[in-house]
Amino acid sequence: MTDNSVLLEKRGQAFWITINRPDKRNALNAGVIAGIARGYRDAHDDKDVRVIVLTGAGDKAFCAGADLQNGGAAFSMDFSRPNVDYADLLRLSQNATKPAIARVGGVCMAGGMGLLCMTDMAVAGDQVIFGLPEVKVGVFPMQVLSLLQSIAPPRLVNEWALTGEPFDARAAQTAGLLNYVVPAAELDAKVDWLIGRIVDKSPTAIRRGKYAMRAIASMSFDESIAYTESQIALLAMTEDAKEGLKAFGEKRKPTWTGR
Repeated sequence: MTDNSVLLEKRGQAFWITINRPDKRNALNAGVIAGIARGYRDAHDDKDVRVIVLTGAGDKAFCAGADLQNGGAAFSMDFSRPNVDYADLLRLSQNATKPAIARVGGVCMAGGMGLLCMTDMAVAGDQVIFGLPEVKVGVFPMQVLSLLQSIAPPRLVNEWALTGEPFDARAAQTAGLLNYVVPAAELDAKVDWLIGRIVDKSPTAIRRGKYAMRAIASMSFDESIAYTESQIALLAMTEDAKEGLKAFGEKRKPTWTGR
């Protein structure tokens, strides 16, 4: 990266990815998308990292969506390419084997909703406003729908996408987009609390578990149960599983090796 539009920072066992364009409401551009993707890759390359936190700088916006300056350049593309960078970022996130938390401290709109949906868990301030306003500028949240439709109820997704009207954090939580809604002053404490509930668990179990959840998402029940019965047998042979069961029997905390 040649700019600082995304900040990458390791804090203990958490890897923080911060969109750093507060003056642009942390809007998406090529540099931001590349920076987030790099953060995901760096986090997975570091064996000591147990969780990813995705957030936006400042208290005004998590991410307001694509940068609409420069005459809509955000929606221009090379039609010789079958894929686009934003879609590739969503693909990358879904193939990740380390959990990710969205820390939502400000407005979350349009493509920012895609970033929210690509994480495993989310915590937001109670003042945050969400929305899919694309129809107001003549486009549609096409790529966001790929993830959103499997999280929120269809009737609500229809309303959000077709009207483009905003909704608040409580509505987002009720719809399943958020795990927790807290006062803005308590946001960091709640994120730290959630990180703590992840990093003391088996990294092997989480890694293989996320892989399995991704694999069974589109399977029928018969396919899923056959796949998962083989997966639990494989997981039971790992060092972490053996250590976890041994520690349980000895009434002590396990020492995870991540193997």
